[in-house]
Amino acid sequence: MITPEMVNPDATVIDVGINRIDSREVFASIFAGDAKREKEFSEKGSTLVGDVHPKVAEVCRAITPVPGGVGPMTIAMLMANTVKAAKMRRPLRTTSS
Repeated sequence: MITPEMVNPDATVIDVGINRIDSREVFASIFAGDAKREKEFSEKGSTLVGDVHPKVAEVCRAITPVPGGVGPMTIAMLMANTVKAAKMRRPLRTTSS
């Protein structure tokens, strides 16, 4: 996990990792005092996290959230590239008069 000590204060952090925490001990060591996350964890028995410790947000200039950060952009680019590949595979159409 990337910790605050590893990050430059001028950095923009793009967290593309996604992991599920289902251990209460691990959850408590990362999210102690985060009421919103605690509620989610209590309801679901797990929570999604990235590869960057949440406290990095206190150090860096900007950070993508997990979940909900780069996921939507990744999906959009995957769909765009799929359409592009499909168009490239189609045979060229010629028009005759």
